[in-house]
Formats: sequence, structure tokens, C-alpha cells
Amino acid sequence: MSRKLKEKNDALLAAETGTMYKAGGADVTIALAYPNTYRVGMSNLGLHQVYALFNRRGDTVCERVFLPDDEDIDEYSRTGTDLFTLESARPTKAFDILAFSVSFEQDYLHILEILRLSGIPADRRERTGHDPLLLLGGICSFFNPEPLADFFDVVLVGEGEVMIDAFVDTYKANRGKSNNELFQALCLNEGVYVPEFYEVTYNTDGTIKERKTLVPQAPGRIRKRVVKELGLMPAASVILTANTEFSNMYLTEVTRGCGRHCRFCMAGSLYLPPRNLSIERAREEADKATNLCGKIGLVGSALSDYPAIDDLCAGIEGGVSVSSLRADSVSRTLVERLARSGHKTISIAPEAGSEHLRKVINKGITEEDILHAADMVFGSGIPNLKLYFIIGLPTETETDVDEIVSLAEKVHAIQLRHARPAGRIGRITLSVNSFVPKPFTPFQWEPMESVANLNKKLRRLEKAVRKIGNTNIIHDLPKWEYVQALLSRGDRRTGKLILAAHARDGDWKGAAREIGMDANFYATRRRAFDESLPWDFIDIGVRKDYLRNEYDRAREGKYTPPCNVGSCVACGVCEGTSTKEQTPTAKS
Repeated sequence: MSRKLKEKNDALLAAETGTMYKAGGADVTIALAYPNTYRVGMSNLGLHQVYALFNRRGDTVCERVFLPDDEDIDEYSRTGTDLFTLESARPTKAFDILAFSVSFEQDYLHILEILRLSGIPADRRERTGHDPLLLLGGICSFFNPEPLADFFDVVLVGEGEVMIDAFVDTYKANRGKSNNELFQALCLNEGVYVPEFYEVTYNTDGTIKERKTLVPQAPGRIRKRVVKELGLMPAASVILTANTEFSNMYLTEVTRGCGRHCRFCMAGSLYLPPRNLSIERAREEADKATNLCGKIGLVGSALSDYPAIDDLCAGIEGGVSVSSLRADSVSRTLVERLARSGHKTISIAPEAGSEHLRKVINKGITEEDILHAADMVFGSGIPNLKLYFIIGLPTETETDVDEIVSLAEKVHAIQLRHARPAGRIGRITLSVNSFVPKPFTPFQWEPMESVANLNKKLRRLEKAVRKIGNTNIIHDLPKWEYVQALLSRGDRRTGKLILAAHARDGDWKGAAREIGMDANFYATRRRAFDESLPWDFIDIGVRKDYLRNEYDRAREGKYTPPCNVGSCVACGVCEGTSTKEQTPTAKS
């Protein structure tokens, strides 16, 4: 083993508080991989939750592994060292299970790099009984695991709190059998997807013709599993370290899911129904943060919609940090509390500059809401405001793009009004990203706009924003968002593209040419409403006819009100999960 790599590994461990070390002799050993660097992975609350879920069992040991940085990748290759886990520095390939928690399509190439560094074949058909079982979890397993189907043995379609125990129990009971028998047994657990038990055929135009099961144990549709009660095991930081994006801050999830029905938002569909941590349980988490580190980061898709957000924050002794807030639900009490915690920037997501486009996407906020929120932010003494926008949305016109600039000018005027008496001024940052059509949204049938057109819109915005004082614009490159689009809506055939792109160090265009694939087929093609979509076999609870109806309502600019959890049956989630939701059970 490389001494340099071991010393760096030991330094990361030395900076941690809360690391779980377990003695040898566990029945099942699990290497938990996050396909990005340590700093990024340890900032992901889902990784902490899965790490805790595996390690709370007495019969398992779970250790972490991350993508090394470029310098360390060179060192692994130079010294012939196999990628090893953080806690014990054991080779990743020596574990029974290599479980990936995957949150972003951009990390798909990193999955293959981790496998390469571990000495594990990427193609599941080339692996032997000496290789670990490869398990896929995380949000990318919920919405469309098909681009990764060639790489993983088993996919968990659902939330870990209600899936991990049954998975491990079934694995233990059948591990001495053949892989085929083991996988068939795993299939009997709701939410388990075994890609090799399905065959997909295609029409001459490239669309999906048929998807059939190859064994009777494999269900035709995979139902996503959800946890009903967040309070039994709240998702929260397990390990604190300065080497993350949040630097020793204790993160806790107080709300999961969002019932606002923004029509571009995949997470808004995947995590339905919205669930909240009780105020009592949230206060317990806040007390824990105070004792551990003195600062807490509250996590949630629609944080300012949390019913008791003001009361919760008012009772927290230490510093409070939050993610993006909704302009129509953020309160002056909350903003002033964040200011006292030392917040220098607040983020709000108008998503679109025009009222017309906000109606199309069902954002549910007005320009008045946005300007009022900006007034509260600057009036509380917080100097910086970040505004999130999307370009390339369905029905967008040049006027809609210009309205982003117009809105920024109005926000800047409010900033100046507060800055002049104070004698100092901060910055307004416009974070502008391209619309990427996602599965399980009303816009899943829409094409992505061409990279060329998106680049033109960005240049136009950049030129206009330069004329606004103290305002800047940041954005991802449309060419990378294009790759995200083809991976998010790809079928099994895109696995070959991922392999080719990895072999070419991320050259997606060259990889597509090499294998003769038309990437536009996945990224910029409009889908027919009667087309069989790659992810149709996953049942997230939201009915497809509801999504189609929302598509029509978007075109008409009609508003859909927020969820009325438990009594509404509009989308199908509450109707379908009343008897299906599970609660996690304690494991010794």
C-alpha cells in the first residue's frame, strides 16, 4: 500500500468525530461508496443516513470509500494500490457488498472509476463469485436506473430506512446459494430490482417495444418504498469534520418532500407525500447540534414550508443555517434569526423571471412575493442574495428571458435602498441553469433545448447583467446539462455510452461517435405520450395520467394547489400508500 495514500487517509480520519469503528467478525461486510470526493460525499446527508442504518445492526460492518482526487488517482495507479476503505484501509473488493449511494447523473463516470481503481469489472456479466455484490441506492435508483443496469447486480428502489434491514436479512439467508437463487430471493422484497431478470426489446425507430421478466419472482413493476414516520430515525449528521462543504456543522432533515407540484421538479414527485419531523423531535436534534458543535443546518426540499420553522429556529441556542427558501413562505422572523446567526447570503428560487412562465411551471409565487422577500433579506442586514433561474423551460420566449434581467433590476433597487443608509452593499448572484427534462415530471415528454440556443441565451443574459450594479451571473455549461439530460432519460443502451465516455476520459461526443449513438435521441427528442418510457416500470405512486394532465395544465397556465396530505387523491400517492408505507424497525 502506498504510504502517501495511507497517511492522507489517516489524516481524514483524525479530523472526524463520530466515526463508527466495528470489531471484526461481522456476518456481512459492506463498503459504502459515494462516487465523488470525500469533501463532496461527506456533505451528503443521505450517505450519513445509510452509513448509520447499516452500522446500527450487530451483524454488519459498513465502511466508507470515495473517489480519490486527481493527484491520488495517479498515486493509486503508479503504486498499483487497490482502492481501500477509510475506516480499516481494507481493499474495497474484499468486502461482501459494494453499495453505491448515487445522487447525481454527473457522477456516473465516477462509479466506473471507483470500480477500475478497485479492480472490479464494471460489466456485471464479467464479474465472478470473488467480486462483491454491487448494490445501487440513492435518488438515481428511484427515477431511472436503466443507464446503470449493466453495472449493478441489485437496485434498491426506495428509502433506505425501510429497505436495508430486509435486504441484509435476505442476503444473509441466501448468500451460500448461487447468485441466481440469491437474486430471486431478493426480488421477493418489495422495491428490489434485479436488472438481469428483465429483457428489453426495441422498435425500428429506437423506442422501447417490450419489457419482459425472465423469472417469475421478478415483478413487472417495481414499487418504490417510502418511510412514513421520519421521527423514528431522523436523517442527520453521523460524522462531523471540517473537511466538508459545511465544516463541522450538524445537519438534520426536518422535512422530506415538497407538495408544491413544480412541474419541472423531479424530487417533488419522487419524495411524495411530503413528511415533516415533529417540532419536539426537531428540537431534540437542535439540542444535539448545540452540544456537539454549536451550529445546525436544517435540511429540506421546501424548508420555509415547515409548519414550525419560526418556532424551531427561535428556540435554537447556536447558529442556524438553511438551504434555499420559498419567497412566499419565508417570514421576517426567520430571516432576522438567520441574520443573527451570521448568515451573509440567502438563496431564493424564482426559477423564472416572468409571471407567465412561473404559471407554466406552477411555481406559485408572484413578483410581489419575490420583491417582498428581497426586502426582508436586505432589511435584516443580510448583504447578499442568490436567485435561482432556469432557462429553456417549455413555452419560454425571448421576453421571458428578458424578464430575468428586469426582475434582477428591481431586486437591485431594493438592495440599494437598504444599502445606502448602512454605507455598505453586498452582491446579487443570479444562478442560471438550463432546463433538463426529468422522469416522473409533467415535462418528462419535453425535449431539452439545443446547446447552441441555450448558449445564446446565456450570452445575452451575461451582457445585460453587466449593466446592473453589484450583480453577477453564474451558470453550468449547457453541454454538461445536455449530458445530464441524456443520462436522466436514457435506457439500457446508454450504458455502452457511459463505458465509452469513461474510456475516453469524459469525451461524450467522441464516445457517441465511437459507438454510433445519436445522443439527441435521448436529450433533445420530444417523446410521444403513448411511448413506453425507460422508467415506466417503476411505480413511485404518482399516476402517469396525472402527469399528463399536469402537462396540459402547464400549457394552459393553470395553477395546481399544494398537497393536502391524506385527503387528496389527485396524483395517487396518498391513495396508494395508505397501506403500503412502512416504518423502520430497530435492529440489535
